[in-house]
Amino acid sequence: MRTYLDCIPCFIRQSLDSVRAATADAALHEQIMREVLQIAGRMDFSQSPPSMAQVVHRRIRQLTGIEDPFRAVKDRQNQLAVELGRVLGDRRPASMGALEFAVRLAIAGNIIDLGAKSGLDEAGIHTAMLAALEEPLAGSMDRLARAIQDARRLLYLTDNAGEIVFDRLLIEQMPPDRVTVAVRGTPVINDATREDAEFAGMTDLVPVIDNGSDAPGTILASCSQEFRQCFQRADLIIAKGQGNYETLCDEPAPICFLLRVKCPVIARDLGCDVDRMVIRCVA
Repeated sequence: MRTYLDCIPCFIRQSLDSVRAATADAALHEQIMREVLQIAGRMDFSQSPPSMAQVVHRRIRQLTGIEDPFRAVKDRQNQLAVELGRVLGDRRPASMGALEFAVRLAIAGNIIDLGAKSGLDEAGIHTAMLAALEEPLAGSMDRLARAIQDARRLLYLTDNAGEIVFDRLLIEQMPPDRVTVAVRGTPVINDATREDAEFAGMTDLVPVIDNGSDAPGTILASCSQEFRQCFQRADLIIAKGQGNYETLCDEPAPICFLLRVKCPVIARDLGCDVDRMVIRCVA
């Protein structure tokens, strides 16, 4: 059985970042953090971090009355991704196919994640994205390519704002009439919602639905019936990011996970190092 005890410090830091983004009221910061610590004390550490985060961020929204504390941050991340896309678009090595190039950029874009790290440096993101074009990629690119080619109904689960701009570059390598994209149903941390999909031009490319949930992952029990039906009908599900891996890795479904590993728990689970870019297909 997995235990996510090692994730608790990150979870508490993430909660403090969120309440500070929502309000400057120091008394409310203190109240919410006391509640977060109480919630942490009652948690089942075999639950995934997105399950834990769902409870806490729902409470933060209730207490602050702010629906999307990171909206301004997400807008900046989307714009940064567009600028990076212009720079990186011409950097494909001659020996690398267009699909692999798009996959690498989509996974590298997963570094734009406030759930894993606060205070991201834009220059650091640029450097990491460039390095991603050459660093090792764990998993089978050929298997992913075959799964995409064979899928008649493909569901693409997005992760974060900013990153969703690079998701579009990957989806452009797929048959648009076979693809449906899913975003979060409610703003949580900097996860992508329909507003971010519209900014990225995703809604002009393929059908976009939301999953009806306020978790920073895909907890099927908390998703809408429409989303669950789409999930069940899909021949292939491409799931971006660690939150989607944490919540779907035990589901008996044809899933290809694309992620950058950000914590020791998931590194042990996948048998790789932290910060590794990974393709994990169970299709």
